[in-house]
Amino acid sequence: MANVRNLKKDINYVLGDIIEAVYVWEYENTDKDTKKSEAIIDEAIETFDTLIAKVNAKDVQNPKAHFKAINTELEEKGRALIEKINKLG
Repeated sequence: MANVRNLKKDINYVLGDIIEAVYVWEYENTDKDTKKSEAIIDEAIETFDTLIAKVNAKDVQNPKAHFKAINTELEEKGRALIEKINKLG
């Protein structure tokens, strides 16, 4: 992990791409109910807020381990959200 700025960019790009994928699904499936897709968007936004708050935390004992844990959490949550998008189909 290079630095905090890159971690913030990764969080933004990953979750932004997930939200964009949901919008594309909604656009392509206008005849289907969007409650589940809207819930995925809400969860992505919630995840973004949580991860950014963790990145901005000031009272960290071991910064390297802290940021690595945030990166791992981003990967896990991102995969879970992508699985939910795939199940919409």
